[in-house]
Amino acid sequence: MATKTAYMKQVKGISFIGKSDSNNWVAMDGPENFGGSNAGTRPKELMLLSLAGCTGSDVVSILQKKRVGLEDFEINITAEETEDHPKVFTSMHVEYVFYGANLNEKDVERAIDLSLTRYCGVTAMYKKAFDVTHSYKIIRE
Repeated sequence: MATKTAYMKQVKGISFIGKSDSNNWVAMDGPENFGGSNAGTRPKELMLLSLAGCTGSDVVSILQKKRVGLEDFEINITAEETEDHPKVFTSMHVEYVFYGANLNEKDVERAIDLSLTRYCGVTAMYKKAFDVTHSYKIIRE
């Protein structure tokens, strides 16, 4: 089992910078009315971005290995959050948007399935806490 580490430092108020094993800094912050400076991504927003980055890198890597003609790629994530504190996510939906004239639906579906059921650790962790659903569309231009 591997051990991962992270370090966070307060900049001012609730403005923080942090880095982990990759040694890249990320800024986290909150709104001004909560003691922040609006100068960084909110911590829970990073949760959405981590899911997009994890599954997105899997899907692109799988499609590249299949030599699929992917011209562009986007992911949109929506999350439902409780009204009361602690405000937690109750579900997330991942929408994959593929651009390419010659994309095969079976290749796209297989890449998504492999990511969500086998490779993406973020998806695996989140599924233990809430529902994670997905959809996709192919835009052939």
